[in-house]
Amino acid sequence: MRAGAYSPNHIGNDAAIFNAVAEQLRKRGCIVNVYSEEQFNADNISESIILNMCREMESVAKLQKLEDDGRLVINSGYGIENCTRERMTRILLGSKIPYPESIIVNTNEVVKEALKKHDFQSCWIKRGDFHAMHKEDVSYVRHPEEAQEVLQEYFYRGIKRAVISRHLVGDLVKFYGVRESSFFYWFYPFDVGHSKYGYEAINGKSQGIQFDLKEMKRICQRASEELNVVIYGGDCIISPEGKIQIIDFNDWPSFAPCRNEAAPYIAKNIINTIKSKS
Repeated sequence: MRAGAYSPNHIGNDAAIFNAVAEQLRKRGCIVNVYSEEQFNADNISESIILNMCREMESVAKLQKLEDDGRLVINSGYGIENCTRERMTRILLGSKIPYPESIIVNTNEVVKEALKKHDFQSCWIKRGDFHAMHKEDVSYVRHPEEAQEVLQEYFYRGIKRAVISRHLVGDLVKFYGVRESSFFYWFYPFDVGHSKYGYEAINGKSQGIQFDLKEMKRICQRASEELNVVIYGGDCIISPEGKIQIIDFNDWPSFAPCRNEAAPYIAKNIINTIKSKS
């Protein structure tokens, strides 16, 4: 299971989807042993198949070692690491997956001139070294001078690297998916009051901009493949012209609004993966 510190404002939801998938696997004849993330790190587990929502650095390193040793790990520890902000940004941009223009910086850098050179005004600053754990790990700023102040605060907090991305105007859409399945769910989070840190208010109420759902699924599928994440979710912006750009991609999110629908698909994917490896 995921440690509570890595489920900001979603501890119950993260536990609920994990338990729902475990129950679906049991219904299909699997023996499922559940451990906390703390237990996983402290003990030498013997199971050959590891289904996890881990986020701690120690956990991820252990998952990677177990995977290298031949265990089946879903999501891969390498995929979880790929979803940390700097790695995700480099992979998505390098793979030509639609993603906002971004620059990656050290937090002790002077960035005002670079932002002005790239014509960044409103933008987002996000810690680059890890997943967001606190509201302060993601910051919306209105101009380069404010960006410089926020970056300095990151430095004082001990965060060494940050990603600065151009703010995109349009409809904010949240999505959930399971690779190699027909399951894909999307919605407007601001309109239904679904929020982790309250930043959905920046883009505000959706305008219902028309977009190509098949294209959104294709983009998300490609991102899941490039990042090596099977159970995924995230956020994208639909521009006024209908262009789709991913702004965040997560390894195994809460699936809160579609938990009951998603759990059987996740379990089926796991069973199929086990069969393909046996």
